[in-house]
Amino acid sequence: MNGLTGSVFRIAVIATMAVSCISLFPLGAAGKEAAKAEQMNKHQIYIERKNLFEQMSALTGIPWYYLAAVDQYERTLTIANRKKRPEAQGLIAIYFPPEQWAGALNPDPDDRSMASIAFFNGFGKDGDGDGYADRTNDADLLYSMADFILKQGTSWDDLRIGMWNYYHNSRSVQRIEQFAKIYAEMGTLDLDKHVFPLPVNSNHAYRSTWGAGRNWGGYRIHEGTDIFAGYGVPVRSTSYGVVEIKGWNRYGGWRIGIRDIHNVYHYYAHLSGYSKNIHAGYVVKPGDVVGWVGSSGYGKPGTQGKFPPHLHYGLYRDSGWSEWPFDPYPYLVKWEREERMNKRKK
Repeated sequence: MNGLTGSVFRIAVIATMAVSCISLFPLGAAGKEAAKAEQMNKHQIYIERKNLFEQMSALTGIPWYYLAAVDQYERTLTIANRKKRPEAQGLIAIYFPPEQWAGALNPDPDDRSMASIAFFNGFGKDGDGDGYADRTNDADLLYSMADFILKQGTSWDDLRIGMWNYYHNSRSVQRIEQFAKIYAEMGTLDLDKHVFPLPVNSNHAYRSTWGAGRNWGGYRIHEGTDIFAGYGVPVRSTSYGVVEIKGWNRYGGWRIGIRDIHNVYHYYAHLSGYSKNIHAGYVVKPGDVVGWVGSSGYGKPGTQGKFPPHLHYGLYRDSGWSEWPFDPYPYLVKWEREERMNKRKK
């Protein structure tokens, strides 16, 4: 256990934001250097975090990517509830409230004693072998969560039951399994890359249409950005993710939904068809072709041509209990600009 000690458990960094702040203006020289340093720091954090997951996996028998998925899911909750979860600022985002960690009847909410925490049925465990259960220690946090999950056993079904017993939310269990699948497939935590949903050299046009009215099927607002292009232009995954749904929707026609590791749902609608390898549960990378631009939708399955061909692209945030849309336009502008710049560098 002593091998788990070290700086990996003491790095005090704010957990990476699920969706970073966006600047729509070119960076100056100083800004570019700062961005480069930030990227290098983020890369090092991913290495340290994955090392911790792998060491804890060897100790507990839980696959590293499942531990990573639990931590990442907690990170998405931390983003949504940062003011309520101020302690979640270390290498690990897993969070236990004081009363849960120390025990509901424990008179000392900051108790680190293993004996008294156990007496009051608290969750806190010693993960780095120093004899204390510290709610701000990354190893202790991760080991305490692993210990709770393992109460049912180590099979996938047992882990699912453990997650259900902790969150009491089937949606949470689904998200963690989705994240685990992405991490297992990619083998890394460094999955923040994004690209524009259409090839940047294609003939396309778009503008901000967020909130515009829609009348077909009843009044509703436009929850996305329309990118106009010709029939058959490839539609690409903008992120790493897992295909959550594929098929017909009377509004969106042939559509596909992809969930990324930041618990953001990417919605692609009005397609003319799908790439043959795409199916629910398939893991995608940025740039993978998932389908082609079309004009499907606004009717029964197969309805086409009620509007000019375009891709409707939407983004939806999941907080764990509810999901809501947010404007994808600024992100599209950023991703297109970055991809064009990268192509010029080559």
